[in-house]
Amino acid sequence: MSGFKRDWNGNAKRQDGPKAVPRQVVRNAYTPMFESIRDELDEHHDRRERIVKASRDITALSKKIIFSLQRVRRIESQLPSNIQFEVDSRLAEIAKLLATLAPDIQGINRYRYARSLMCLEEFVEALTFAHYLRTQTLISHADLSPVVEDLTRKGAGAAGSASEDAVMADASDDTAGTATATAEGKPIPPATAPATTELPTISLTHDDYLYGVFDLTGEMMRFATTSTALTGAMAGGGDDKDAEPRTIVHDMHELGTFFEMLPVSSGNKFQWEKKLEVTRQSVQKVERLGYDRIIRGSERPKGWVPDLSAGGDQGGGQSDELE
Repeated sequence: MSGFKRDWNGNAKRQDGPKAVPRQVVRNAYTPMFESIRDELDEHHDRRERIVKASRDITALSKKIIFSLQRVRRIESQLPSNIQFEVDSRLAEIAKLLATLAPDIQGINRYRYARSLMCLEEFVEALTFAHYLRTQTLISHADLSPVVEDLTRKGAGAAGSASEDAVMADASDDTAGTATATAEGKPIPPATAPATTELPTISLTHDDYLYGVFDLTGEMMRFATTSTALTGAMAGGGDDKDAEPRTIVHDMHELGTFFEMLPVSSGNKFQWEKKLEVTRQSVQKVERLGYDRIIRGSERPKGWVPDLSAGGDQGGGQSDELE
């Protein structure tokens, strides 16, 4: 193939003489079929790119929520006001991203782009961790999936309203008063809104929930380490008069036992076993933390952090989990 003559600026020189006749595109009975396939592939790649971008942002915001929750030092019904404000503001941002993501993952696309929706596992981890710090219980899939759907509706309403900077209410608040909008931009009360204006939502699959709870055990282990080191007691609930109050060690035991009992499908075997092994390590670290506090707690100054690394010296050192 011959090249082009170029000037000092690298631009192709103008060629004199007759211009080449453009080649005629051959069309036949199969041309429309291939053109529709081309358009479908272009639409697929554009949709996947939008999903990946939104998923990356949701993952980052979910991690920030977890980082804020790790500053909590005890299990109580109300989070500190500054931490609650950070959680609510980031939930508002996630809700808007979920609203932009929802139209692209309806129907079969919910499973077609499952590998690009790993952000939902991180989001489940953040929501379940916040629920545990408030109630010392694990929120079920049936209760958590409507929360994500309500957040998606709130995000769509916030994106279409004028008050973009308003902080969204907590995920557990009632969303029955959310209004929709007509094509002219006028709000319609929920009671009179037609059924055709229902906004698309995002529902959690069982895999999203289970893998998110798998990751929750790691955050519970980190919370147990820091709270025990700074307060001198294992985090938990119950009255002081109780002979044996329930602590985070009991909760980790139950979670680990339940995961050991669950059957594993062949398609998810590798990822399941990998996360199960990490959960076992988290449970063992919390057990060693409880044993060390009971047996040698009187020998340690307040604020001392045990070394929970596998195979490390249990007599001293700083924990890698706080880095």
